[in-house]
Amino acid sequence: MNIRVLQIGSDRSKRGILFPHTPAAKRQAAFAEALGDLDIIAFSLASDNARPYIEGALRVYPTNSPNKFLYGYDALRIMKHLHRPTVISAQDSFEVGLLALLIARTLGIPLHVQVHTDFLAKEFIGHSILNRLRSRVARTILKRADGIRVVSRRIKDSLKTKNVELKTIPTVLPIFVDVDAIRKVEVDPVLAERFARFKTKALFVGRFEPEKNPCLAIRSFAAVAPADACLIMVGDGSERAHLEALAEEHGVRDRIFFEGLQEAVRYYPIADLVLVTSHYEGYGLVVIEGLAAGKPVLSTDVGVAHEAGAIISSAESFTDALGEWFKSGPRTAELKNYPYRNFEEYIAAFAEDISCAIRVPNA
Repeated sequence: MNIRVLQIGSDRSKRGILFPHTPAAKRQAAFAEALGDLDIIAFSLASDNARPYIEGALRVYPTNSPNKFLYGYDALRIMKHLHRPTVISAQDSFEVGLLALLIARTLGIPLHVQVHTDFLAKEFIGHSILNRLRSRVARTILKRADGIRVVSRRIKDSLKTKNVELKTIPTVLPIFVDVDAIRKVEVDPVLAERFARFKTKALFVGRFEPEKNPCLAIRSFAAVAPADACLIMVGDGSERAHLEALAEEHGVRDRIFFEGLQEAVRYYPIADLVLVTSHYEGYGLVVIEGLAAGKPVLSTDVGVAHEAGAIISSAESFTDALGEWFKSGPRTAELKNYPYRNFEEYIAAFAEDISCAIRVPNA
């Protein structure tokens, strides 16, 4: 395959594409090799201290913008110095997608859009005025896209049932998770010793932000967990102080542990149950990781939770569901319907999806 792809993304995390040798960078380098050439313009702030780099057929250009309002301007400035792409791929269907649509129309090239968020979920739309606007923008962008990659069957079905006008059939390509590596992770003796006094250990992994609803995990745990159980919270975010106060308020601060930003895979082997309380998810990486580790996952009905084999509960019934699990719930679980046998299969499927967008006539 010999395609020159321009991709635009906005992941500014330390494990993201902005920095070489990260998991995301290695993934994109493999995409570049499969495609032929891959240029990535990555939204970034000057404070991120990111620098352009080349790895084989992959070239990454951070925008290094002084503020977020100049992401688009700086991306266009960088694009003018790049070779003309065969196709452009947007890593989301919102602000990034809007910029990609502008470039695609200007250059007269196909537009490929990746959808990682269930933007049609009422919880997403109701979260903020910005999300309501984003949902409308996404409809406009997807109507004009020549190729659409969604990360879950749930999103594809939602596009159909909500009557989103499309000119191509979305392809379901979940995010790759190295499930074999997760299954091989051994118990960390330091963590095992720290939490040895607790008979049962529940685990929450995620950003401490409203859409992840971490308050539900704490309230439910406080209401029904036995005295010999603990809740381990791996993550960080704007609600950290509020969550610590909530734990104090409910009298369980000594049994809830805020671990900060850590490698989640270290915690799965010692956990007995994984909690996913999100209002909405496009995919649900924690669900896949928890089940791959053989741990039962109690989740709201989001992303791939149902099809992957999680125990499903509504937010309203979550406390009762957790109480039932403590009494008689399963202590082991199995990951279901995971589509990839290996990383190479994932790379090939993604490269083929982008190439298919080129074969769709422009509207």
